[in-house]
Amino acid sequence: MKTWIRDPIAMLAEGGKRGLVVEDGRIIELVGQDGPATPCDEIFDARRHVIIPGLVNAHHHFFQTLTRAHPDAINKNLFPWLKQLYPIWGAHLDRDSFRLAVRVALTELLISGCTTASDHLFVFPDDMADAVDIEAEETSKLGMRITLTRGAINLGFADGGIADERLMQDYDTVLADCERVLARYHDPSEGSFRCVALAPCAPFNVTKQLMIDTADLAARHDCLLHTHLGETRDEDDYCLHHFGCRPLDYLEEVGWLNERVWLAHGIHFNDAEIARLGKHRMGVCHCPTSNMVLSSGVCRTKTLEAAGVTVGLGVDGSASNDSSNLMEAVRHAFLLGRLAYDASSVTHLDALRWATEGSAKCLGRRDIGKIEVGRQADLACFTLDELRFSGSGDPIAALVLCGAHRADRVMIGGHWRVTDGVPVGMDMARLRFEHGQAASAFLTGI
Repeated sequence: MKTWIRDPIAMLAEGGKRGLVVEDGRIIELVGQDGPATPCDEIFDARRHVIIPGLVNAHHHFFQTLTRAHPDAINKNLFPWLKQLYPIWGAHLDRDSFRLAVRVALTELLISGCTTASDHLFVFPDDMADAVDIEAEETSKLGMRITLTRGAINLGFADGGIADERLMQDYDTVLADCERVLARYHDPSEGSFRCVALAPCAPFNVTKQLMIDTADLAARHDCLLHTHLGETRDEDDYCLHHFGCRPLDYLEEVGWLNERVWLAHGIHFNDAEIARLGKHRMGVCHCPTSNMVLSSGVCRTKTLEAAGVTVGLGVDGSASNDSSNLMEAVRHAFLLGRLAYDASSVTHLDALRWATEGSAKCLGRRDIGKIEVGRQADLACFTLDELRFSGSGDPIAALVLCGAHRADRVMIGGHWRVTDGVPVGMDMARLRFEHGQAASAFLTGI
């Protein structure tokens, strides 16, 4: 069936003045002034909508929706923040609360216009050996694409790390499950709804051997690698103290300096390190909201891009962001970029590119992230009906400058997954209630 999405207010694409045509989940035509080249079976009237590519979230921690605005963790930098929250997660995280956390995070992403997600999953309490499978199930119910990451922490408080041992698994279990998850879910084909990356958490809570072995495993299975790096000065100090080198040097030692890798945050790289990242065609996921909340620093997005580094965008964890709204992160990336550079160097189009093409490239995807013929039909459609948009001149710029935060419609692979601002089939009131009940234990300790 051919569907003409007709006459939007504006569309973020080269061409397509009168919209686009979708068939079998792909974009087959950008429609010019004279209308579609061939008859269409269905027409969707988009005259109220501004259309952009479906947003792509390149870094998150779904489970953290359970500890949003936790009073023990607010007003802290990253390491003190983690030291407060790890014991709380260790004491209360279980499979039922985790499933609700995943559902909430994905739903928030979806209604903000996100069509493809990536979660950095590294917590595996005793009853959550199948945590990756839970994420796969919940994503499938919403019709979203996902890059599942099989992460781990294996360096706890007792061994000089900052993680809680109750969230850890033994070494052999981690590697065996990496193999299992790759065999079951990794689908790198065009239009795939599930890919897998391997993602040890960070240099300060995994062992060197785990970093080395996951790099070898990723090479054998031709999958991507992901970890936190360059997020804080504390991380620099930790690596210098424990490894005798800076974080990027450590990454090279363990075999991670290559094009398979995208990194979360990437704030504290010097000029020489940025050049090295670009030389090896690596990616960095900018997480502006989290970086501001934790006072971590400002990612040098334009400098990274100029060096050849792919820059994507992520909301990061819902306990450091306290939201999973990727459209909000677009605005924050735009505003923070203006402070880091100047008013002409960072535009609304830069921020939107990071959240679409940039994030897609970080995840190794060439079939999403842009509205053009041949790409997957993943679209986010926003209205300008709210008072905040009144009088706005440039509709695409207005989404960023005026603060769009909720898509009216979202299409993934040619199917509408959000209509009238609500995921198809979702009882939002029930989800809020159930998630609130699950999160209460993390607040009260009961």
